[in-house]
Amino acid sequence: MTQHIVKINSIKHITPDVLQIVTEKPLNYNFLPGQATEVAINKKGWQEEKRPFTFTSLPIHDFLEFTIKTYPAHKGVTNELLTLKKDDELLLHDVFGAIAYTGEGVFIAGGAGVTPFISIFRQLQSKNEIGDNQLIFANKTKDDIILASEFEKLLGDNFINILAEEAADGYAHGQIDKGFLKANITDFNQQFYLCGHLL
Repeated sequence: MTQHIVKINSIKHITPDVLQIVTEKPLNYNFLPGQATEVAINKKGWQEEKRPFTFTSLPIHDFLEFTIKTYPAHKGVTNELLTLKKDDELLLHDVFGAIAYTGEGVFIAGGAGVTPFISIFRQLQSKNEIGDNQLIFANKTKDDIILASEFEKLLGDNFINILAEEAADGYAHGQIDKGFLKANITDFNQQFYLCGHLL
């Protein structure tokens, strides 16, 4: 298994518990939108603690970006990521993943499950091919919605949110169920892309 050491260029919160980490990009390191790699922290005691994270940058970029939900209570890798800063190092491994764009359709995501779709939507935007794609996004509260303003700009009315733990004006409340899907999708004979914990 190939291993690459990369420095962190920037690290910041984009929601209360989601980090956006931008790193160097190894030479000839290629991926497709929707794919991921195993990431470890290049620090004693953490090098073998690999976790899968999705690329949210585009393949043409000269950097890599990861959008990562953190779980401080677990005292694991994502909690340790919260201690990192610019110029700290990560270990990247081989690229993998089968989520790939195969045509216009409905994307359904729960929380951090949206991350494979970020690069896909950014790629479609770069080619002016957003079309009539829809994103149905389930979260606990408004503050948990990853890249809300970017998705609103990209998708307009085709960006549909539902909140499980907050009743807010302009947002559906509850869980994604049969009734909610029927109310928001006109054609069930199209591509569906699902990722994340949706129950």
